[in-house]
Amino acid sequence: MTPQGLDRLAELRRSGSPRGITSVCSSHPLVLRAALRRGKENGATVLIEATCNQVNHQGGYTGMKPSDFVALVNSIAREEGCPVGQIVLGGDHLGPNPWREQPAETAMAEAEQMVEAYVGAGFRKLHLDASMGCAGEPAALDDEATAERAVQLAAVAERIALANNCEPPVYIIGTEVPPPGGADHALHDITPTEPEAARKTIAVHRQQFAKAGLTSAMDRVIGIVVQPGVEFGNHNVIAYDRNKAQSLIRVLDDEPQFVFEAHSTDYQGTARLSELVDDGFPILKVGPELTFVLREALYALDLVASDLIPNYGDRPLKKAMERIMLDEPGNWNRHYTGDEKTQALLRHYSLSDRIRYYWASEAATSAVARLSEHLQGQTVPLPLLWQHMPSATRFADKPLDVEAFLIWRICESLRSYHAACRI
Repeated sequence: MTPQGLDRLAELRRSGSPRGITSVCSSHPLVLRAALRRGKENGATVLIEATCNQVNHQGGYTGMKPSDFVALVNSIAREEGCPVGQIVLGGDHLGPNPWREQPAETAMAEAEQMVEAYVGAGFRKLHLDASMGCAGEPAALDDEATAERAVQLAAVAERIALANNCEPPVYIIGTEVPPPGGADHALHDITPTEPEAARKTIAVHRQQFAKAGLTSAMDRVIGIVVQPGVEFGNHNVIAYDRNKAQSLIRVLDDEPQFVFEAHSTDYQGTARLSELVDDGFPILKVGPELTFVLREALYALDLVASDLIPNYGDRPLKKAMERIMLDEPGNWNRHYTGDEKTQALLRHYSLSDRIRYYWASEAATSAVARLSEHLQGQTVPLPLLWQHMPSATRFADKPLDVEAFLIWRICESLRSYHAACRI
């Protein structure tokens, strides 16, 4: 698939040769490096997305504006030898969500500035999401209000693309998505989006785009967000059941312009991901799974170093992360319920992986650096790797490259996605 291949996903499905694309939703530099390294290896489009809360014109929770995020991605791409032309950047949930506690007029003005910053920085794939109510409004808006505000943002994107003489963006519409980072409780069943709801979303957006004189922009709407019946929570994963999604899938037969975007495909595995691609969900978004396996690899090395190096200590990285999360509980305490023991386990091992918000802190980067300093170049005996990460035996009995070890683990998950996408 070429970098311009996003707009061919529906055509490929209709022709009986479905292919997919992995949407990497993370700002962690090692995750970005792994994605770009894989892109260099396989020559396929690298789709990387940032969310409105994570990156916006005010900095977001990462402290990065859209131009900063682009600079980070491009810098890593140069180091990895991945051509910038092979990269597509996407903006996820672009709308008033970060400012929803303010009046709608104020929140939408902020959202317009954010979209302007995204498009001006070079983001080409925009998910327009204005579904959330602002101050004094219902928590979720109806289809008409949602579409009207989405088109308001699309108008800004079109204007900035034209002013900058750059290729106009492609769009994703629709808002039926799981909670960011997964659900907070054990899940038992997830019902796919009702077909009529998907059809109404398309119809109302089509009307609003036409009303605003933006029919050409509507022609570049390539997908709609729906719930295919997959999800993960803190404790478990609901696997895709294609039988339950058949009536939803048939919507695409009547709307050949579109594919579906699946927002929560983490932990599904190659077989289920392949079924999603075949069934019309070729945009596979993944985030927490990639930082979960990164944490898994870091903690494995923490154990290796604890066993191998006398002056390293007993799992100091894990202990450091525990202190950091207890000192700054805002990113996990509303999501991890239960007694003290349960919360302690979830802080480190939840599938929602809310520990990912803490890796950029000074204390965390210092603890990871100390781990790397102790293990870099050390020879790790095969039985020790069998004990703490049996799949990593390729790194045994030779000088250890810590960064290569971590990127390898992330790439193992990405390979599952790329296999499903037929890359």
